[in-house]
Amino acid sequence: METTGKRVGLTREKVLRAALEVADRDGIEKLSMRRLGTELGVEAMTLYHYLPNKAALLDGLVELVVSSVKPDTAGPADQWPIRLREFAVAFRAELLRHPGVIPLVATRPVRSAVALQAVEDTAAALTRAGVTPVQALRIVNSVAMLVIGHCLAEAADTPGHRDQAGDGDLDLADFPVLAAAVAQGLGTLADHQARFDLALDALLTGLRH
Repeated sequence: METTGKRVGLTREKVLRAALEVADRDGIEKLSMRRLGTELGVEAMTLYHYLPNKAALLDGLVELVVSSVKPDTAGPADQWPIRLREFAVAFRAELLRHPGVIPLVATRPVRSAVALQAVEDTAAALTRAGVTPVQALRIVNSVAMLVIGHCLAEAADTPGHRDQAGDGDLDLADFPVLAAAVAQGLGTLADHQARFDLALDALLTGLRH
């Protein structure tokens, strides 16, 4: 007899968190309702009481990751660039904790009220400084897209990219600038951080004017 979700104490959030664990451990491409049911000790059909289909499951993962970012919108209205930077830093950190979900965040729009609250709170901080709602959301979207794009490149472990040919035989002798940059740490964790900071600071500087 099938173990019911009620009997094992399942909730929508518990199902989504289990799905996130599978995605983190095995990759989003390995996530299925059947695999998730096995993970939770129930038949796959039980999960449809909480998420009607695979699309809802994927949307739920986007919701879970995005809603984990809690922007601090307190402080003087004219400090919105600081708040926006804090949002970007927190968003990047959350995405890098769950690299398998980054492609979902990049391609699936935020649909739930829970996830939209982070967007609303961040945009509201801008409107208090006199920015129009349309422009505020454009600014938040621009920063979010910068973060997502950077994380896609930084994670380098997304579906379709895990078995790339190595570049160990590439001779950089004909590329002196590139060779010098590599020697100085190009592609390292510190370099990812420096590039992110440079891009974010440049974007925020431009948005202030």
